Amino acid sequence: MAGQDQDVVDVDPYDPGDGSLPVFRWRQAGRENLATRRQLRQMGLRPGGQEPVARLECRGGKRWAWLYRIDLAKPKLPMTLAKEAALDKAMAARQTCGTCRRRYFHCIPIKTLGSCLECFDGTPADPASYTAPPARHLLAA
Repeated sequence: MAGQDQDVVDVDPYDPGDGSLPVFRWRQAGRENLATRRQLRQMGLRPGGQEPVARLECRGGKRWAWLYRIDLAKPKLPMTLAKEAALDKAMAARQTCGTCRRRYFHCIPIKTLGSCLECFDGTPADPASYTAPPARHLLAA
C-alpha cells in the first residue's frame, strides 16, 4: 500500500501552526515542564529572561497567564538589605496617615480618603491596629 512508508509525525493539537504560541484552556495544559510565574515563584524559581512558550486561558479568554519552561527557569534572587529597605519605605508610604502620622499594620485608603478613617470621619481606630507616631523631639534631630 502506498503511504505506509511515510513516517508517523507526532502532532500537538494545541499548536496553532502559524508560528504563534499555543493556547491552553484552564486545566488543559497537562504538561509537567510548564508553569506560570506564580507556580515558578512557589517552586523558588523565576523565568530568568526566557520568553513564554504558551498561554493559559480561563473564563473564556478573559483571563490568561503565560507559561514558561521549568527546565530553563533560574533560582529566585535572595532579598538584599537595599531591597528590604526599599520595600519597607514603600509599605510605610501606604500604611502611614499623613495627618496623624500613625503607621497602621494594614494599608489605609490614602488615594480615596487622603487619611485614616479616624482623621477622615472620626471613626475610632483600635490602638492594636497601629503604632504610635514618632515623638516630635526625635523628628527634629
